[in-house]
Amino acid sequence: MKRTLIITGVIAVVIIIVMIVFNKLASKRDDVSTWAEVKQGLFEVTVTGSGELYAEKSLDVKGPDISQTQTQSQGGGGREGGGMNRGGMMRAADFKITDIVSEGTMVKEGDYIAQLDRTSYDNTLKDALQNLTTLQSNLEMKILDTAVTLTNLRDEIRNQKYVVEEAEITLEQSKYEPPATIRQAEISLNKAQRALEQEKKNYNLRLAQSKRDIKEKKLALEDGTLLVNNLQSFLAKFTIRAPSSGIVIYKTDWGGTKRKTGSSINAFDRIVATLPDLTSMISKTYANEIEVNKVKIGQKVDITIDALPGKALTGTIISVANIGEVLANSDAKMFEVLIKIDGTDTQLRPSMTTYNKIIIKSYNDAVYIPLECVHAGIDSIPFVYKKNHTKQIVLLGDVNDKNVVVKQGLEAGADIYLIPPAETSKFKLVGENLIPEIKKGI
Repeated sequence: MKRTLIITGVIAVVIIIVMIVFNKLASKRDDVSTWAEVKQGLFEVTVTGSGELYAEKSLDVKGPDISQTQTQSQGGGGREGGGMNRGGMMRAADFKITDIVSEGTMVKEGDYIAQLDRTSYDNTLKDALQNLTTLQSNLEMKILDTAVTLTNLRDEIRNQKYVVEEAEITLEQSKYEPPATIRQAEISLNKAQRALEQEKKNYNLRLAQSKRDIKEKKLALEDGTLLVNNLQSFLAKFTIRAPSSGIVIYKTDWGGTKRKTGSSINAFDRIVATLPDLTSMISKTYANEIEVNKVKIGQKVDITIDALPGKALTGTIISVANIGEVLANSDAKMFEVLIKIDGTDTQLRPSMTTYNKIIIKSYNDAVYIPLECVHAGIDSIPFVYKKNHTKQIVLLGDVNDKNVVVKQGLEAGADIYLIPPAETSKFKLVGENLIPEIKKGI
């Protein structure tokens, strides 16, 4: 029985000791969470917000230019074989993207990027090739027919020359004949000479006509060849290749949809994708209508990247919008702010999320305290509760998202309450001399 009482007493003592230690630890934790120390050092007034990276400059990767091809194809549409409407042949239709590399693919100049559907234009090329074969055949036949016709005409001229020579001989031999016979010989010679002249005129006329016909057929053939070449060159552009090295970024339509396999482009918007210049990056963020007046071109910005933990960047504001816009999930007007990233970083990629801290003002040796330490009565005079049981009036300065500058009333190292303590009525009010200065700014 006595032993049991001793054990019970020991246990009670242990419990008391544990409770005392627990209470001290809890009190210590309360002290840590209740008090704040007045600090002195670098203080920055900032405007913060998330943003998105994009390249300051980018090169558009485009589909074929129909208007340029039409211009090259025009001329001679009315010549033989030009019945095809060459100006309207490559009509302003939509081009379907049948294949495209994955977004974010790194490419070099000349590398494959995408393929457009060329089915309808393949049929046009087939018709043009068939027409070109016909034009070539027509030219060859015309040259052959001309050669045969002109050969026959030359033979007729040669034969007529013989007739003229015979008439001349007959006239020479009839000089001793009766006048009637001489006159008959003269008439025969005159007829033969006129027939020869007529044969020569016919030959020259047929030669000129044949030259003109051959020239037209050659021009028609040249037009047909040009048409085929332009079509082949045009269709070659349906295989889209990189105009320079870079990273492939899909083109975003007005509705926010990205162009990918199955999407279409047209003659007025031929962009398939873009190749951003990663050596010069921009972070696009927004400032609300309350803070935008603080943001100025030329201000410095501290930047971090969500996708690159530990990486710290700097930038400079290069543009602040004059007109606000309403963004999704926001009732306030937001103003676009563009920040140019300082230097070049090969790890940066378009569409990466950034956290931007715009530095409005910077104080190297400011005294400051947490915002939650500051209280005010109905007279709007700010004060803090100090650990020495005084209610200290303070003259405040600039503020950021966590702290506020104390111009007068506190010194670095002092302890103040984060939350109002108990029995605040027992705290002595000090610092009344600051009230006139404070009221000037109210």
